[in-house]
Amino acid sequence: MTTILCRLTGPRCLLWRYGAVIKRETHSRTSHVIPQGGARLLAGGGRPLTGYSRAQSRRQHTEAAAAVEVDLKRLEGKDDGIVEVLMCRHKARNALGNVFVSQMRKVVSTLYNDSAVRVVIFRSLVPGVFCAGADLKERALMNNSESDLFVHGLRSLMTQIALLPTPTIAAMDGVALGGGLELALACDLRAAANSAQMGLIETTRGLLPGAGGSQRLPRMIGVTLAKELIFTGRRVGGQTALEMGLINRVVEQNQTGDAAYREALSLAREILPQAPIAVRMAKEAMNRGLEVDIGSAMAIERMCYARVIPTRDRQEGMAAFIEKRAPRYTGE
Repeated sequence: MTTILCRLTGPRCLLWRYGAVIKRETHSRTSHVIPQGGARLLAGGGRPLTGYSRAQSRRQHTEAAAAVEVDLKRLEGKDDGIVEVLMCRHKARNALGNVFVSQMRKVVSTLYNDSAVRVVIFRSLVPGVFCAGADLKERALMNNSESDLFVHGLRSLMTQIALLPTPTIAAMDGVALGGGLELALACDLRAAANSAQMGLIETTRGLLPGAGGSQRLPRMIGVTLAKELIFTGRRVGGQTALEMGLINRVVEQNQTGDAAYREALSLAREILPQAPIAVRMAKEAMNRGLEVDIGSAMAIERMCYARVIPTRDRQEGMAAFIEKRAPRYTGE
């Protein structure tokens, strides 16, 4: 499975230096980094989602090759199994532009079938911002059909994040507006600083939430309250979001501006020791069960339960209980 590493030093997100030789194909959806010495890296990039002109496409390919806007970091040691998706589009506050969305899609796709991944944290390296939402400068260059196509791709990305089999946590240390909040809503859990501002503000721009927000928010906090927030385009802070049920945890912001990330990491560490197959099946049972009637949901639960019965992890859990020791789960 492709591995992406990111240094957290300096103002930008930089790939770990392993003497990598970059091989890029300008007419391909992917761009690969082929390292020397065995480590595997992947840099973001890809073909634009909209029907731009050839000149615009060439310019965006050049931009994609020059800048990493979304990257991946795999933690090690006691945190082995925790993976961080790093959003580092500094100049545009992680706005959901073509390159950003393409790189995010590619990074997320590497996580689907990786059994070593136990928990995924989505975090920003841009101070004071989680994700500022749509890139309105790019949108202004699109015609109606291009805009519709792009938003369709954005909606697909959020679904891709929601369907990740492992638990996902959004660490919201700053602004999360429009599509930025929709990205957080696509995650399973959310931790936020009390100073963070979040809201689905699309109606203030003549739009409506189009990347899943109009559907996920009502399911999360209730229809009546969701309608109020969407109709008014209101922004709420971390404490209010907690009281609404919009987030799981709220913390005071610290001097380094990463309090929500630290809280998300603490939450990930609580999940990490649990049996990974059982956690994945619990997520699937809940997500699928919420979309059907209670009788069908019970059948889904039974199916998911049946899949954990023959696992070695279940046997290990029983043995650890009898022997009064901590279980050692392997994900088998």
